[in-house]
Amino acid sequence: MTNTKDKKLWGGRFAEATDGLVELFNASVSFDQRLAEQDIRGSLAHVQMLGQVGILTAEEVSQIEDGLNAVLTDIRAGTFEWRQDREDVHMNVEAALRDRIGAVAGKLHTARSRNDQVAVDFRLFTKEAALDLAGKTRALRTVMLAEAEKHLTDEVILPGYTHLQVAQPILLSHWFMAYVAMLERDEGRFRDAAARMDESPLGSSALAGTPWLIDRHMTAKALGFARPTANSLDGVGSRDFALEFLSACAILSAHLSRLSEELILYSTFEFGFLTLPDSHTTGSSIMPQKKNPDVSELARGKAGRVFGNLMGLLTVVKGTPLAYNKDLQEDKEGVFDSYDTLSIVLRLYAEMLPKTVWHADRTKAAAARGYSTATDVADFLARQGVPFREAHEVVGGLVGVASRSGRQLWELSDDELKSAHPLLSAEIAASLTVEESVKNRLSYGGTAPVRVREAVDAAKAALK
Repeated sequence: MTNTKDKKLWGGRFAEATDGLVELFNASVSFDQRLAEQDIRGSLAHVQMLGQVGILTAEEVSQIEDGLNAVLTDIRAGTFEWRQDREDVHMNVEAALRDRIGAVAGKLHTARSRNDQVAVDFRLFTKEAALDLAGKTRALRTVMLAEAEKHLTDEVILPGYTHLQVAQPILLSHWFMAYVAMLERDEGRFRDAAARMDESPLGSSALAGTPWLIDRHMTAKALGFARPTANSLDGVGSRDFALEFLSACAILSAHLSRLSEELILYSTFEFGFLTLPDSHTTGSSIMPQKKNPDVSELARGKAGRVFGNLMGLLTVVKGTPLAYNKDLQEDKEGVFDSYDTLSIVLRLYAEMLPKTVWHADRTKAAAARGYSTATDVADFLARQGVPFREAHEVVGGLVGVASRSGRQLWELSDDELKSAHPLLSAEIAASLTVEESVKNRLSYGGTAPVRVREAVDAAKAALK
């Protein structure tokens, strides 16, 4: 005789037990148990609605509510027994509820399917994760803004690069503000995604809706959603909300990876622009002199996993017909992983950057090398009426002369400069310093101190 206590909750039409390997392959409880809180919140909203519309009695609602809250207490206490034979978080919770309160637990699933149940659980989690990462991104943005303002006071100069070759001098604060701008967009992407996924699929049932006269607006409101999804097929069968979340995660990871790459380079002996804090670096097991930028290297490396999570889910959903398919069980682990990864990377950078020491003498000396003021010499000639293309060629020739003799532009003789163009002189070359170069970049969004101050003030206002 079949033990009804251990029988599958969906097993009515099956005459043969599930194969053990199939059970292992099919089960998702090892990872979707993370949705337990959302699952029980969804069930509480659903049962309260069933009572409100008269499908369940007040006594039945009270029994189910008490049972669900007791199960939740066990889960939070770590005493809940998660069973693989119960497949997933939903069946584990419902079976535990049945064990606790008896047959009345079966009424909880009235007008509901696991399809809309998992969709609402996962959407709740992803919406909350998006808003949480938006907050953590804002926190890092605030830290970087504070660093920009701190270094603006001292007007620390850094070499700006194109093609990783010294290009033009910039303020270190201008460099920080570039990342502040990126993070502002990243935060916006998470908030935009959260707004678009602010719909409850609960009540879509398996795919076609339900003949029960339920109130989907009530359950949506109870769960903190702005509205119910408008189409039941779309409600249970679409995962673009997860794709959008993963896309925002991938773009943020790309930005953090770029930041990581620069910090790694700048912390090397060859650059020597900064010293990372001991608290956020590691040593070598064999080389006692080493101080390794492991936080930045891992942040750079983990970006690959976050990108992979996006591509993985895109590949899963691209060929799935409407509505729910078991393929969609593969939607969660990538979201969990990307969320966990970025949560810690954002926190680590918010801790590490204020403890990082920048060496202004090294950065300024590097900014002065590599003929970084060559454009300023060309601009000087252009302001005197020389066509810029002609000025560009003149200065390019001077750079060639200087580089072949191992000198900087300001080290060329007066005769060498005047022979290149009569408007040039040693005095002119000496006056075009990196400080003057930075101060002259007065276009909107430029690196001149007055413009960076405007950017800092605008970013502070935006944070408020």
